[in-house]
Amino acid sequence: MFSQTFGSTTLGLNGVLITVEVDISNGLPALDIVGLPDTAVKESKERVRAAIKNSGFEFPSRRITINLAPADLKKDSSGLDLPIAIGILAASGQIISKHYQQYVFVSELSLEGKLRGISGVLPMAIHCFEQGVNQIVVGTDNSQEALLVDRLMVYSPTNLAQLVNHLNGQELLTPEKQKPFTDLGNNNYEDFADVQGQFVAKRALEVAAAGGHNLLMVGPPGSGKTMLARRITSILPTMSPQEALEVTKIYSIADLLHNHTGLVTTRPFRSPHHTISAASMVGGGRIPRPGEVTLSHHGVLFLDELAEFPRTVLEVLRQPLEDGQVTISRVNASFSYPAKLMLLTAMNPCPCGFLGDSSKGCSCSIGDINRYRKKISGPLLDRMDIHVHVPRLEYAEMTTTVPTESSAIIRQRVIEARAIQYARLKKYNLFCNAQMSHKHLKTACHMTPGAQLILKQAFEKMNLSARGYDRILKVARTIADLAKTDEITDMHIAEAIHFRNNI
Repeated sequence: MFSQTFGSTTLGLNGVLITVEVDISNGLPALDIVGLPDTAVKESKERVRAAIKNSGFEFPSRRITINLAPADLKKDSSGLDLPIAIGILAASGQIISKHYQQYVFVSELSLEGKLRGISGVLPMAIHCFEQGVNQIVVGTDNSQEALLVDRLMVYSPTNLAQLVNHLNGQELLTPEKQKPFTDLGNNNYEDFADVQGQFVAKRALEVAAAGGHNLLMVGPPGSGKTMLARRITSILPTMSPQEALEVTKIYSIADLLHNHTGLVTTRPFRSPHHTISAASMVGGGRIPRPGEVTLSHHGVLFLDELAEFPRTVLEVLRQPLEDGQVTISRVNASFSYPAKLMLLTAMNPCPCGFLGDSSKGCSCSIGDINRYRKKISGPLLDRMDIHVHVPRLEYAEMTTTVPTESSAIIRQRVIEARAIQYARLKKYNLFCNAQMSHKHLKTACHMTPGAQLILKQAFEKMNLSARGYDRILKVARTIADLAKTDEITDMHIAEAIHFRNNI
């Protein structure tokens, strides 16, 4: 007998509908799976066999052939366990109704027949709905994730027996409902009010957060670079629905949706150790998976001790920072992952860390300093919009009782500036000033004559590249947005140039 069910897997960041064809014929008992299954799918035959038996059903003692179509696509998801099991039960006559063909089944099976959650359910659910299938069966852990797709009926039975009873019309399941979601905002983050002094660095972080700009902090050990960087999330605005959905898809693929709560609403903050490999940074593997630059999409990638990262790892960041995406090519396919991120970095000025320090002298030779700084290439530094020096705090600054601005106050200014940018750039499908290209600058950046003169002088004296010119203009546009002015004045340009030439 023959049956046909539907499952799903992922290809890059997108779901793919898989047709599972099951044929049961006379012959020696055997179970063969064809259609380019990987190890996880090949092993499903043992899980499915045990799950069917332990759920109280009969596993056919005949020749079973299972084809996964399209046959030229590599299948790498254990979520195909469930459609294979349903196909076998339907082909053997244990599922009577043909209604099973109206569903997409996505779940791993335990040996006792329970449905388990898998990664990548959200892109699978989106693709299934786009293909005209509006009913999906997933494990309980994945139900809230699948419910992010509007008008999709989601069922999450506990075990295989429950699902079969539903398909046979004996005990119908009730579609799942989305649970109320409480957005905690940024309340759990550390506050800028706890940071004494460092007003220039705080201002630089505010400008960076408002425009999504890349930032480099240079200063001696203990000056507060890492402490400042980790507070950047407390002033970033909440993601828009479109941004949140994009990030949730990425984290679904990477199996990083903690507790399967559904939509990710807080911006990512990733801080990999300096021993990370290039493949882990941009993504890779036999079947490419998202790397740190993609996991930081619409959020922050923080590289502490920048000069300690291998040069090969830092150089692979150049293309994602410029294009907003990373392309990974393998023999079987080429994948493009989004990487619109804010790069936040911190480093010491020299190997000992005390070059230019007012309290402690530097013990490094000129050669040591040059070799240390050459670890960061010129093209990568050119992609850093803001350079800021973070000096050692004085005793009076450490012990002052004068209150400083809280993150909530700074965040409100950032949100207002982002709203101005979004209103200006939404027709280009952009979210912040850092994402503008050169053609957008011509319409978005109107300068006063005084601002044009200052920028011309800086371009000639600093030997700026075309990229450097664009990035100064973007930062100036953000500073003007924070000041709520349409035109970029000489004050805005001067501050942007200062941030570009501050180390």
